[in-house]
Amino acid sequence: QKSLLAVAMGLRETRYVRGGIDPTRGFDCSGFVRYVFSHAIGVQLPRNSASQFLAGLKVNRAEMRPGDLVFFRTSGKRISHVGIYIAGDRFIHSPSAGKAVEISSLKEGYWAKRFAGAKRPEAIAQVDDNG
Repeated sequence: QKSLLAVAMGLRETRYVRGGIDPTRGFDCSGFVRYVFSHAIGVQLPRNSASQFLAGLKVNRAEMRPGDLVFFRTSGKRISHVGIYIAGDRFIHSPSAGKAVEISSLKEGYWAKRFAGAKRPEAIAQVDDNG
């Protein structure tokens, strides 16, 4: 988890670009998460936030750990946003057009109302299970 967060933190201020998948061009939310997991621990996640949500193992909010993925419904009922949980109700993500990779709080009104749950990517869960 430390390497995940180190890579993620190193990408702060990278601009948001819809469909973006690398730091030179910019990131959208799922592209950011995908890039971090690929470059930090060599894990390939699905391309969009809804697919990433389906691929993870459910984690209760009280049991979230650094590196877990946090998901949001920002438009209607579908999963439409993802970030990486840090600790203390904070997560790092690529929020939206005109912004850059930043740290936000799950307690902020906007994110609190739209929080859909947390998932642990299976690769991380397997590492945890195997010691």
